[in-house]
Amino acid sequence: MSYLAQVTYTGNGSTTGYALPFSYIASSHVKAFINNVSNTAFTISGSTLTFTSAPANSAVIRLERQTPTDARLVDFTDGSVLTEADLDQSADQNFFIAQETSDSNQSAMTIGTDDKFDAQSKVIKNVANPTNNNDAVNKTYLENTWLSTANKTALTTVASNISSINTVNSNASNINSVNSNASNINTVAGSIANVNTVAGDIAKVIAVANDLAEAVSEVETVADDLNESTSEIHTVGTNIANVNIVGLAIANVNTVAGLSSAIGTVNGNASNINTVAGNNSNINTVAGANSNITAVAGIASDISAVENIKANVTTVAGMSSAINTVNGNSTNINAVGGAIANINTVAGANSNISTVVTNLASINNFANIYRISSSAPTSSLNTGDLWWDSTNNILKVYGASGFQSAGSSINGTSARFKYVATNNQTTFSGSDASSNTLAYDPLYLDVYLNGVHLDPTDFTATTGSSIVLATGASTGDILYIVGFGTFNISTVAGSAITTGTINSARLPTVPTSKGGTGLTAIGTAGQALKVNASANGLEYGSTSSAEVYGFEKYYNPSTLVKTVTVVSVGGANKYFIDGVQQDALDLYEGNTYVFNYPSAHPFKFSTTSNGTHASGSEYTTGVTHNSSTQVTIVVATNAPTLYYYCSSHSGMGGTANTPTPALNNMRVITTNQGQDNITESQYANFDDVLFSASGFVFSINTNGNLISTI
Repeated sequence: MSYLAQVTYTGNGSTTGYALPFSYIASSHVKAFINNVSNTAFTISGSTLTFTSAPANSAVIRLERQTPTDARLVDFTDGSVLTEADLDQSADQNFFIAQETSDSNQSAMTIGTDDKFDAQSKVIKNVANPTNNNDAVNKTYLENTWLSTANKTALTTVASNISSINTVNSNASNINSVNSNASNINTVAGSIANVNTVAGDIAKVIAVANDLAEAVSEVETVADDLNESTSEIHTVGTNIANVNIVGLAIANVNTVAGLSSAIGTVNGNASNINTVAGNNSNINTVAGANSNITAVAGIASDISAVENIKANVTTVAGMSSAINTVNGNSTNINAVGGAIANINTVAGANSNISTVVTNLASINNFANIYRISSSAPTSSLNTGDLWWDSTNNILKVYGASGFQSAGSSINGTSARFKYVATNNQTTFSGSDASSNTLAYDPLYLDVYLNGVHLDPTDFTATTGSSIVLATGASTGDILYIVGFGTFNISTVAGSAITTGTINSARLPTVPTSKGGTGLTAIGTAGQALKVNASANGLEYGSTSSAEVYGFEKYYNPSTLVKTVTVVSVGGANKYFIDGVQQDALDLYEGNTYVFNYPSAHPFKFSTTSNGTHASGSEYTTGVTHNSSTQVTIVVATNAPTLYYYCSSHSGMGGTANTPTPALNNMRVITTNQGQDNITESQYANFDDVLFSASGFVFSINTNGNLISTI
């Protein structure tokens, strides 16, 4: 019998290493058993399993693969990179499980073509004792059920006398001669008692012979009777069993003879006796109900009482349907009974209830206009409807844009909220980073992402309690929301202000102390309003000179940490980078990469595939070996294509490309309102140049677009 994922050996007391004729995904999937007992004291290298101690002589060694069936070893996700290693490992798991299932089926006791189970010459163990006629039996059951202690003793005796039995066997010829005369021997043996009797009573035999010699022989008389067609002796002999029964019961026979009169009486009542016999079943039933009959007899007075009110019983029986209805509603009836105090209270308020009923239409109308719930109503909505938002404790009014706060959601003139985004987060609501609950008046807010003011088309803010970005934010992004309080200013006629202030409409010039400019006329074309040199008033003056803005894109490098593990694949160790077998790495120029690896497999770089194992040398530019388990590489500009390898073992590594990264940041250089100079070489290296007024601040938003603020 050939297996795909298991093998059996016999120990010899000295051998420790045994070949594994099957592949495996991980060494932890290989199991070992010695004499049917699990053994974990072994190591695996490639296709060889080595026990710590050699199995004993004649020990049964079983090695098998047990691939996990309760979890997938590879879990594919949307957007992930499909590698040959992942696909092979996923397929190998399914293929290996199929092989192990085939082995299990092959080693199971199956039905052959003759429709019989085949144990394949193997011992069947742990068989239970049989319960049905065709159940299998075990050795213990046979010995203890079919062999008594005497039988076992006899078998033991036979075994101890096997020498004598062999002697008998050596005299088989003589025994066969005796056997050839078995008929005569059996005849004598069958009458041995008679022979012994004759021998013991030989005197009587002589007496019989003498009787036969007489003129009237008793022996001859008996013989003549036996020769008659109807022999009295034969008759007695044929019925000897009955004669013996009568003889043994002769006392009873005599008793019956003395009861002949009573027997005649019984015979005269045969008809009644037969009737009773015919009702045997009913009599037995009555006898079986003896306790019930006794119980009925004990409540005779109650039965008489029922008899006296039989008319009422009949009336109740006629109401069975109504009674069943009441019983079916027992729960409700009990509930009413338990609430009888409330019911009485309601009955006492009958007048008020009538008033409510009279005004029910108005009440229902109010219920449709004013509602209280944790979420916004969605039906029977009309302009002006009110809703108390119990989640945010805000009164809202329904209009063309949905529910809006009846008053301002902002307590005061403004409120600020700060949220730290998770990966691809779009909706922001509830408590912010300072445990303040978001609330705002739609249309009266500003939203900033990482300090950049967002256009209203970049987000949705209509609920008053949540902000939804059009594009998901990145992990760690800061969303800053400024909500403004809304209020109405009452219209007041200027003539109504008679004390405390001066009507500005009546003043030719509004002083700065009153919030005015303090100016009596506007400036000339091209001028702007500015603070004067004494910083105590405003004046018109020329606008600032043009500013030069130079933009330079550059790459901002980062540091990344990689975890290196080693896994045996098909009997050979391989590097796994962050869980991916021999991953093809992209090490961007300028970045710093830290690799943590097992000390038994030194991690190094080379410009030659497989490094020193292929006559290459170690690449050391920007490489620092921090310890026996960690190496750091700062990728140099124009670095060549690299290969990572294990300096102690061949064939474990892979490729490390060194591409030039895309520029990911920007710096702005200005003339600082004419105070600084920009050299010709600087200007030539600018990626872009802008001539504009001074005071602009530039940045790049999350979409990579240049934006400016002033």
